[in-house]
Amino acid sequence: MPFEIESVHLGEIKVIVPKVFEDHRGFFMESYRQDLFTDLGIPYNFVQDNHSRSVCGVVRGLHFQWDAPMAKLMRVTLGRVFLVAADIRKGSPTLGQWFGLEVSAENKRQVFAPPGFARGFCVLSDVAELQYKCTALYNSKGEGGIRWNDPDIGVQWPAAEAQVSDKDAQAQSFAQWLASEQANVLAYRG
Repeated sequence: MPFEIESVHLGEIKVIVPKVFEDHRGFFMESYRQDLFTDLGIPYNFVQDNHSRSVCGVVRGLHFQWDAPMAKLMRVTLGRVFLVAADIRKGSPTLGQWFGLEVSAENKRQVFAPPGFARGFCVLSDVAELQYKCTALYNSKGEGGIRWNDPDIGVQWPAAEAQVSDKDAQAQSFAQWLASEQANVLAYRG
């Protein structure tokens, strides 16, 4: 099997390790294969790929999409980042809890977070590139964000001084999200 689930967090976030074939020339690996991901319990249809580049200390997030709900499969292709996923599903047994993991081009870990999780990352290297597959097309009218440093979630970001966009700095609080009608779309269905 070219993929292995290394660990599962908050019941649904999966850390995936691909099989890497390396020699003196470099390496080869499959980063995604739908039939095998379905076998791993990730039966999603990915419809959009995104690629971002950021410098050291940049924090992006916590982002999510509620219309249409979006899952993401995230990996780093250059540098190192601290990836985060926080459960924002009303009624979930892990509501408000977060998971974070250092992912790098070297360790080749991938993190899958289903719909109902807000995602973000902090760049740890001089520069980093993150690529992620999405299960829904981007919808600016259905996207949301929770302030990256919201104390009710309490992510322990590794950056001493975070660089954030104005949009992320002014994002709603976790409490505001939970009070919104849109939060009902991402409610826990377990």
